[in-house]
Amino acid sequence: MTAFQEAVDSLTPLDAAAGAEAVALHDRLAKPRGALGGLETVGIQLAGIAGACPPPVPEPVVVAVFAGDHGVLVEGVTPWPQEVTAQMVAAFCAGGAAVNVLARHAGAEVVVVDVGVACDLPPAPGLLQRKVRHGTANLLWGRAMSVDEARQALDAGADVARDAVAGGARCLVTGDMGIGNTTASAALIAALTGRPPADMTGRGTGIDDATLVRKMLIVEAAAGRVRDMDPLRVLAEIGGLEIAALAGFIVAGAAARVPVVVDGVIALAGLLVAAALAPTCVDYCIAGHRSTEPGATAALEHLGLEPLLDLGMRLGEGTGAVLAVPVVQAAAKILREMATLDGAGVTSKE
Repeated sequence: MTAFQEAVDSLTPLDAAAGAEAVALHDRLAKPRGALGGLETVGIQLAGIAGACPPPVPEPVVVAVFAGDHGVLVEGVTPWPQEVTAQMVAAFCAGGAAVNVLARHAGAEVVVVDVGVACDLPPAPGLLQRKVRHGTANLLWGRAMSVDEARQALDAGADVARDAVAGGARCLVTGDMGIGNTTASAALIAALTGRPPADMTGRGTGIDDATLVRKMLIVEAAAGRVRDMDPLRVLAEIGGLEIAALAGFIVAGAAARVPVVVDGVIALAGLLVAAALAPTCVDYCIAGHRSTEPGATAALEHLGLEPLLDLGMRLGEGTGAVLAVPVVQAAAKILREMATLDGAGVTSKE
């Protein structure tokens, strides 16, 4: 049995009893009912994930940045060259990228996973070699990768999550890197939500109007080609390798009963794939933030997720998700540390 399929088969629902205990505890805390808003919702979810009330604080934290290249880059969907993917992987491993700064702030570990970078990368600190192939094929003209390669990437992501949890991680965060991946993400989101492809297509790295029109046409063509295909085939046709690995990572994290904090549009495309293949995994996911890419909001709405942060971010790498980690941890600490009305000697309303 493959790592991904094993994770799918191991998925279980949230613990309803622990969630109900968390609801009741929130009602006894020294505050008006519901006064902490979404923080209460996250705390209840954490209790259901852990099967305990109050839930443990979700730490240690591992951020997995999955990297892969995209053949659609030859269509001019971004002015950034393909070499930037490998260069950014080096920056992640050196600890100098935005996700590294924010991970240090949150006390999280960063691992970088090469599942599909177009060149061979030298060994580096924190780099995991899980390459399935050297980048995807051009999604405009046909299949980005084979179904077997998509399965390999799902397994790679599941293996990374399983190893992180075995190493002590109690919260997983999704990260990504791949020049051209907003094109694949937009096409995946359109295909899996049924939304108009053009409406799912954003400016990614800041493209001009002419490039945006070209990108929209490519997304429309790819999404139209995969209409009525099963989710695994859609993933193979559009890519990318890092998106497939993200889907495997999410499902295996959920199977291990740890919260998975999901980043922006690339990670949400991966979550849509994961949800199509293993719907229960969504219950274990927390949307870290709302990316400015239009497909992100569409994916969040389709999945029924409310993001914790909305800061106008669109960098990727896992930056928005890791920035939300302290909020997630605070939700557990409220249930663990806050006094009840009785304990604080506060008179409740009649």
